[in-house]
Amino acid sequence: MDKVVERFLKYVQFDTQSEESSNSCPSTKKQYEFALFLLSELEKAGLKDAVIDDNGYVMASLPLNAADAPVIGFIAHMDTSPDMSGANVKPRLISSYDGRDIVLSRENNFILSPSVFPELLAYKGQDIITTDGTTLLGADDKAGIAEIITALEYISTHPEIKHGAVKVCFTPDEEIGRGADLFDIARFGADYAYTVDGGELGELQYENFNAAAATITIKGHSIHPGSGKNKLLNSILLGGELNSMLPRWETPANTEGYEGFYHLHTFNGTVEKTVLQYLIRDHDKKKFLERKNRLEKIVNYLNDKYGKGTFSLEMKDQYYNMREKIEPVMHIVEIAKRAMELSGVTPVIKPVRGGTDGARLSYKGLPTPNIFTGCHNPHGKFEYIPVNSMKKAVEVIVKIVELSAQRHGDYSPA
Repeated sequence: MDKVVERFLKYVQFDTQSEESSNSCPSTKKQYEFALFLLSELEKAGLKDAVIDDNGYVMASLPLNAADAPVIGFIAHMDTSPDMSGANVKPRLISSYDGRDIVLSRENNFILSPSVFPELLAYKGQDIITTDGTTLLGADDKAGIAEIITALEYISTHPEIKHGAVKVCFTPDEEIGRGADLFDIARFGADYAYTVDGGELGELQYENFNAAAATITIKGHSIHPGSGKNKLLNSILLGGELNSMLPRWETPANTEGYEGFYHLHTFNGTVEKTVLQYLIRDHDKKKFLERKNRLEKIVNYLNDKYGKGTFSLEMKDQYYNMREKIEPVMHIVEIAKRAMELSGVTPVIKPVRGGTDGARLSYKGLPTPNIFTGCHNPHGKFEYIPVNSMKKAVEVIVKIVELSAQRHGDYSPA
């Protein structure tokens, strides 16, 4: 089990940040460099047919040793978020966490504190891996990669564990919403799969947001401010007016669970032109459509007020709630749940407040719920992961493989 930590600490040394403005796949060359390294890791772990396709997707297989068993898969992504640097990561191992504040950076006064992150106290006495306060950690999702490889290496060296064929895929560009774009499901060849990309210990997810992205462009009129009365139209102020018309409390900072939101994540403007970019999210399909309609109505109202063409809206759906595709095959969720229970982990079934590769893959015909890595606070300097949670994730993956090959409590004949 110590191998999962060794692998993880090695993998986070690779800067694999994805780039939304890039049109290539992978979006950054450094992801491909990590992919090449993972080929050798998979081969050392006993997997076969390890390859990188033309788009940077890494695939490999663990051959079956039990007949009449489903082909299952495990998926994790190689890239880290563009939200914060993943270069020159310096992970810190906090041994036997004492429940106090963890000073990440004295110089910048960055403190990982249970007063802000109370879930930390659940790991008192355990070893925790944190950042040094200058980068993200990369547990999202290099922890998932390390856990998958470690679990399948264990299975490959323990032939008494009967199993069907197991497929692995490590994808690029999940963090910029493209992880499933060029995923070759036919080549992957699994009946169903699990993304190992969740958060805290025990997370099991088969629901996620319905998601859309909206870009609103506002045209103003720049006039010298000394003679601007009744002439100057400040597009920055119009952007503020539009945002103020959205429900004040329906933002990521004020919502949880099944509550949807509007997220203004980019606001760039001058008097002459301002661009706002929103993420629109809701688990409920009806509410999701209502959110999109509301934004359209606001834009139409403001165009009536300030003149047609002042506001333009581009909106596109990104992904949908995978629950619709998972419910017909709920046994794959039950397998994961039972695997956790057998590993001494309490399942925490909750919706994903975001999206995963699994959501889009489920709509492409590969049902793919999501299981935990153990990671907390991804995409930033307060990211951390308890070592025990990583080890438990390895156990759960092994159990999923084992349970998937069983029929009525017995192994299929070899």
